[in-house]
Amino acid sequence: MQVITIGLDIAKNVFQVHGVDNAGNAVLRRKVRRDQLIPLLRDMQPCLIGMEACDGAPLGAGADCTRACGQVDAAGLRKLKRKKNDAADAEAICEPVTRQIMRFVAVKSADAQSILMLHRARHLLVRQRTSQISAMRAHLAEYGVVAPKARAHVRGLIEALDKGDGPLPAMARQVLILLARTIEGLGAQIREIEIELLAWYRTNQVCRRLSTIPGIGFITATALAATVVDAKVFRFGRQFAAWLGLVPKQHSSGGKDRMGGISKMGDRYLRHLLVVGATAVIRYTR
Repeated sequence: MQVITIGLDIAKNVFQVHGVDNAGNAVLRRKVRRDQLIPLLRDMQPCLIGMEACDGAPLGAGADCTRACGQVDAAGLRKLKRKKNDAADAEAICEPVTRQIMRFVAVKSADAQSILMLHRARHLLVRQRTSQISAMRAHLAEYGVVAPKARAHVRGLIEALDKGDGPLPAMARQVLILLARTIEGLGAQIREIEIELLAWYRTNQVCRRLSTIPGIGFITATALAATVVDAKVFRFGRQFAAWLGLVPKQHSSGGKDRMGGISKMGDRYLRHLLVVGATAVIRYTR
């Protein structure tokens, strides 16, 4: 069999392979384990391989001569076949790989993957710290101890606990001190990650150029530079906004344009950073 195009559905342990020949006929349908995938590809003739842009794609794209395809969710194929499974996803990925209108995702370098890992770890720690702060506020409110909103006012609560001030029983104070130490530890870990991000920001020219835009600091700049490897795939700003999910949904038909709400179908983390930065600029301007 002569396979010219392969669609690869990526998972943690099991991969679905779908290959077609010159005529578009399916000549390869196989489910393989992770340790069997690379030997299978090495035994085949060189061909075009498309895979969805997910967490495991950079490793697979660097292991052999592969081309990472933009994320395809097989929606059109499911409408015809009605079934959602890994084999259908692999077939749907295989079909658009050869289209010229597809936008292909550049394979991220090891440094870019490391920066994004720092961002994910920081985002997790920030959410955990916020959860701990909310818990402390709720517990203190039961005893009539209320502090203004914003994280800056939590320091006063922690100092009051250390001094033993307030109408708190000894047992409740011990529990709240444990929460306070957890909050301080999370803050120290977040600062360590931000120091690493700042060091990479200072050595990256793209990050420094991005930070000249109002509302973009070193956190947003490093996230953008690591996520968007090749910005030339976007011909103008609206395409980038659509990729982020910042454009309205379209329900147009019969010559009538109907615009809905913001789609929010892009990178949620980048969209969050940009919206926070834009909000800060608006507040500063007012």
